Amino acid sequence: MKILVTGANGFIGKNLIAELKNQKFSEIYESDLDTKPELLEKYLKEADFIFHLAGVNRPKEQSEFMQGNFGFTSQLLDTLKKYNNKCPIMISSSIQATLKNPYGISKKAGEELLFEYSKATGAKVLVYRFPNVFGKWCRPNYNSAVATFCHNIANDLPIQVNDREAIMNLVYIDDVVEELINALENKENKIGLYNQVKTSYTISLGEIVDLIYSFKNSREQLKIPNMSDEFTKKLYATYLSYLPKDNFSYKLKMNVDNRGSFTEFLKTPDRGQVSINISKPGITKGNHWHHTKNEKFLVVSGNGVIRFRKIDTDEIIEYYVSGEELEVVDIPTGYTHNIENLGDVDMVTVMWANEEFNPDRPDTIFLEV
Repeated sequence: MKILVTGANGFIGKNLIAELKNQKFSEIYESDLDTKPELLEKYLKEADFIFHLAGVNRPKEQSEFMQGNFGFTSQLLDTLKKYNNKCPIMISSSIQATLKNPYGISKKAGEELLFEYSKATGAKVLVYRFPNVFGKWCRPNYNSAVATFCHNIANDLPIQVNDREAIMNLVYIDDVVEELINALENKENKIGLYNQVKTSYTISLGEIVDLIYSFKNSREQLKIPNMSDEFTKKLYATYLSYLPKDNFSYKLKMNVDNRGSFTEFLKTPDRGQVSINISKPGITKGNHWHHTKNEKFLVVSGNGVIRFRKIDTDEIIEYYVSGEELEVVDIPTGYTHNIENLGDVDMVTVMWANEEFNPDRPDTIFLEV
């Protein structure tokens, strides 16, 4: 199948082409502003499906709206007629097509042109009225508030919020791409005359800004966003794509003493926290028990032994652990426990606890095993 994508260098175009290639579609014709007219004509002659994503949304002159969103579409359709190519064509429109501003009027005109073309030729057309689309590779400080906020906050730049209560309707780029590939395979989601992405989000501008700032602060607080919320998960992925190239990493506070170190890594409100424990050779750590707090230990480097004793018995239980054979050891409540490094090098243990450490209620009682 020969697939033509106009606006190939744009936000949606880049993401769509990347996934088409990932799904092994090999004949993809990429067209953008610098594509020579004769090459575009060849593409239109041969195309089996067209994703018409090219358009104008931030012109220098308002007249460019009609030229880019109506005029160029007209040229494409005339060329298809010239070669009697009745392949399906998808067009990227906007929910603003219902508005009477220059942009909305130009988008509406492009839609009508496509519907008329379908009636005249019998070709299948798919008109998508997209709300605001967010995700990786969207240009900041252009026409996307989400892209601008993610970029500016990630880069320590100021943002301007005129109305925190303003409601935004959003779709995520991966959901858009999934829908477009469904359309390619005749599985599009159609409501009346128009097509739409199945999954969308409605959220206030203030909530979006607060979430993005929480992502930025998560490095210091070690907090992981609520990944069970689909919008939060997708917005966090978007935010990370705007991190400056010299700021992908961040240091953790290592609590170091002569025994080794203990470092908190991640914290969540409902899934506990993860820490990294490093023990020097011959060192024993722990010798305490918990009422309710429970943990999992995973030695990933070195070798040692984890010992347990139920606090009202004398029986000592031992589990020998090694980074050579990864094995998770549960730490039950009511058992005092310790971990000893039996090797000649540092032993590294990943430790999970079912709750964040609370200094006011540590639930940690000292008792030798």
